Amino acid sequence: MLETLNLKLETHPMHSDRHIVNLALIGFMGTGKTSVGKLVAEVLHFDFLDTDEMIHHRTGRTIADIFAKDGEPAFRELEHQVVREISDRKRTVISTGGGLPTNPRNLELLKSRALVICLWSSPEKIWERVGHQSHRPLLHDPDPQKKIHDLLKLRDPFYKQADVLINTDIRSLREVAAQVVLQFKLATRPER
Repeated sequence: MLETLNLKLETHPMHSDRHIVNLALIGFMGTGKTSVGKLVAEVLHFDFLDTDEMIHHRTGRTIADIFAKDGEPAFRELEHQVVREISDRKRTVISTGGGLPTNPRNLELLKSRALVICLWSSPEKIWERVGHQSHRPLLHDPDPQKKIHDLLKLRDPFYKQADVLINTDIRSLREVAAQVVLQFKLATRPER
């Protein structure tokens, strides 16, 4: 699992053949992807898309309802369809669902045209942020705090494939957004 106390910012080498025109935020629920994404889109004058919202609007159903009635695999397929559709966009900030990167096809599509940034928080901070929310289907568990720990451990290898990891535990939303904008500008500046 990522060492959240020591993790400030981690970047991975960029492949020079990538044409980055979008920014994708991945990470666990409660790390600030939607809130930060909206701020970043405003600063960059980009469109903002949330994959969960797109699925909700497309199906007319809540994520919790899709999980309950159709199961997680059906939801993950809907996610992949959305990622395929938005991968050709330009000047878009994409906020993804927490489990979206566990499908390697999704990460590959996102990375084809987007800088992928993972927002990271400790399990304790995530629980503090989302423990009171009833619309999170993965937290409908007898021991939701253990579920957060288990899911983070399971998703850790996928989150680590992001181009940049940013810890959101002690930063304000505006501070995180500023760091995301900075990383995007560094990744898209012309080579000298």
